[in-house]
Amino acid sequence: MTILRTILHIAILYLFYWLGVFIQQTFDLFIPGSIIGMLLLFTLFATKVINPKSIEYGTSLLLRHMPLLFLPVTVGVLNFLDVFSGKGFMLVIIALVSTLIVMVCSGALSQFLATRKEQNL
Repeated sequence: MTILRTILHIAILYLFYWLGVFIQQTFDLFIPGSIIGMLLLFTLFATKVINPKSIEYGTSLLLRHMPLLFLPVTVGVLNFLDVFSGKGFMLVIIALVSTLIVMVCSGALSQFLATRKEQNL
């Protein structure tokens, strides 16, 4: 039963992805379809049309295995090491700094939202 529920939850996530891609292609938008789908899902969460618990199993499975999903990208970058020679080394520094900024901002926002939620309870 849990396996079917997880598959259904991941299918719901894919549905929002495909819907976002459809909107992006239909209106020829510069925003990626995956981002549009994520914004649609967020809007439904914020308006309480969809309860986040309704896709909990699928999202937790994907988050648990997130590092595995990045392995093909990392291996693909290794095929283009010549791009990083010379001034391309700055790309590595930019990638590290931008990753650090995203991690700090995400952590700060998570802490802010968690403390706000605790104050509301």
